[in-house]
Amino acid sequence: MFAGKTTALLGRMLSERETGRNVEVVKSSKDTRYGLDSIVTHDGKKLSCWAMPDLSSFRAKLGDEGYDKLDVIGIAEAQFFDDLYDFCSKVADHDGKTIIVAGLDGDYLGRRFGSVLDVVPVADTVTKLTPRYVYKAACRQHYVDSLVIIEAARLFLDSLKVQSDPHVEPVPLAW
Repeated sequence: MFAGKTTALLGRMLSERETGRNVEVVKSSKDTRYGLDSIVTHDGKKLSCWAMPDLSSFRAKLGDEGYDKLDVIGIAEAQFFDDLYDFCSKVADHDGKTIIVAGLDGDYLGRRFGSVLDVVPVADTVTKLTPRYVYKAACRQHYVDSLVIIEAARLFLDSLKVQSDPHVEPVPLAW
């Protein structure tokens, strides 16, 4: 979040279009934040797109003629597509399309999220964006520091619950 993924995707798609290439963007229909018919940056820039529950139905939705004319396919919110790897492999290797993928590779706990990491080994290039200090996104050190604070607060609150129960012996806290 707030790393500039959509901004980078939008900029790249517009750049590809300016060079005369035929482009389309698809995003997960799970992303309803700004409506289903466009990708939108946090500062309000937008580009029309197709909202799909999966990527395998993209060609049918576009039609064979429309699909054959495509040069570049942008994929927004890629972490929500379970068929991301299969789609990217087929479309790039067999159909000769350029694929530009934008999505999260991890969740807020730093764990793998979705299938974005599955396409990294077959990607021609990878650009990893890091978040700005807005909302919950944070650099690794601040994220780790916040976990320590959260755990300390949890232990403290748990100790208050235990101490308020007359049947449980209070546990001294070591800080």
